[in-house]
Amino acid sequence: MNRLFADIFIDFDDTLYDTHGNADLALSELFEHFGLKDFFTSETDFKTPYWQVNTELWALYAHGKISRDELIIERFRRPLALGTNNNGMHIDTSDTFCLEVSDYFLEQCSNKSNTVDGAHEALAHLKQRGYRLHLCSNGFCEVQYKKLNASHLDKYFDTIILSEEAGANKPSAQFFDFALQKSGAQRQSTLMIGDNFDTDIVGAINAKLSTMFFNRQPSTFKAPQPTDYEIHSLHKIIEIL
Repeated sequence: MNRLFADIFIDFDDTLYDTHGNADLALSELFEHFGLKDFFTSETDFKTPYWQVNTELWALYAHGKISRDELIIERFRRPLALGTNNNGMHIDTSDTFCLEVSDYFLEQCSNKSNTVDGAHEALAHLKQRGYRLHLCSNGFCEVQYKKLNASHLDKYFDTIILSEEAGANKPSAQFFDFALQKSGAQRQSTLMIGDNFDTDIVGAINAKLSTMFFNRQPSTFKAPQPTDYEIHSLHKIIEIL
């Protein structure tokens, strides 16, 4: 075991669990289930604005600028509002319908098991090496536990730390203080691993933790400040730790 660390905080979505890939499958199912083909010429015409809006809203949610309910409703209301049928009529974008769409989407997402390449291997290695592993996520409680179960990643973790339980999202200091308290980890011997530079890495740096940035797009994204480690594949964790 690397003598520097005893505890490892690990992000979940798109670090271990293939959130984007699983969500894209769920969006296709949603498109069919709600008959969106009558309002959009293709799935892409719906999915492209969805992903743009979703990324924007999650960033706002992480920094406490919008509520969970706003995120859930608006990430569907905005792309749905772009659709029209042959008669020029728009699809329903009421809160009630958007929540119905969201419930269906989250149910489909949470039952999917696809993980990021190397996730199981890296976690099994870390567990075998004696590290204490703690999941740190901004995701919604009821959804994250289902995804953990579906992907069979839950067995690796000593502690599950979710922002709704912490009362604050990453990158806030409150989240990381809560994570340290709940896990019993010591700040000086804890490493944070994550794919989102803002929420995972900047938050951990500000909390005085060591960091490992999982840069999944090294050709287009350059870390704006130094980290202790940068990896482009989860398999690299096995070499480092």
